Amino acid sequence: MPRLALITEFDGTAFAGFQSQKNGRAVQDVLETALASIFKEDIRLTGCSRTDAGVHARCHLSHADVPFVIPEDKFPLAMNAILPDDVAVRRAFYVRDDFSARFDIDGKRYVYRIYSAHNPSPLHARYSYFCPYELDMGAMETAASFFAGEHDFEAFCAVGGSQKTFVRRLNSVTVRKGTCDEMIEIEVIGEAFLYNMVRIIAGTILEAGMGRIPADSVGDIIGSRERKRAGRTLPACGLTLEEVLFDEAGARVRLSPKT
Repeated sequence: MPRLALITEFDGTAFAGFQSQKNGRAVQDVLETALASIFKEDIRLTGCSRTDAGVHARCHLSHADVPFVIPEDKFPLAMNAILPDDVAVRRAFYVRDDFSARFDIDGKRYVYRIYSAHNPSPLHARYSYFCPYELDMGAMETAASFFAGEHDFEAFCAVGGSQKTFVRRLNSVTVRKGTCDEMIEIEVIGEAFLYNMVRIIAGTILEAGMGRIPADSVGDIIGSRERKRAGRTLPACGLTLEEVLFDEAGARVRLSPKT
């Protein structure tokens, strides 16, 4: 059976995450329903990330084995004609039989957005966290500088995860201005993440920006491995999976529609 990879975008507001679950609407279920409608049989997707309830994705990667080939340029059109408005397939391409959207990736890039202004913005509310306080960008940048590298991130893991180890490697954590002066973006790039890890990192950087924790204490917080010392878990609405890092050229194959 040909193996198909999907790049999907979704607004996570009304979803309980990507992965199928007994109680809650999941992105995986919505996509699999559309796939079943097209191929006339049950199709099972494997995703690169579960994503928490309410988290968005601009570029989520998944794969599935399908019974026949539909041209890559036609497939998103067929899926998007069926999918609800809060999910869309941006691209589709065929990959090696042994390619895994879960295991054959080099990392992920997340961005947490904070809207810092005196008054909330209804237009930004679904995709950012509203903070009505003036933030110290310098302190936030200093706090962010401690996260890169391999560390034990137990202090940045929420209760309820299934991890066997708390050690993770982050390529970079940066703070910058977003698309408007009031928007602050915290970008986190890493190989793998703990439960709620990015949202806790963002919460800690925010606390430094508000002056509630010293920015230069973040190294000690990481070393302490104590969850109570890190910042709060910020709401899911501010977090977006922006990019999945993988060797697309090495994964791709070209198939005839008759395959």
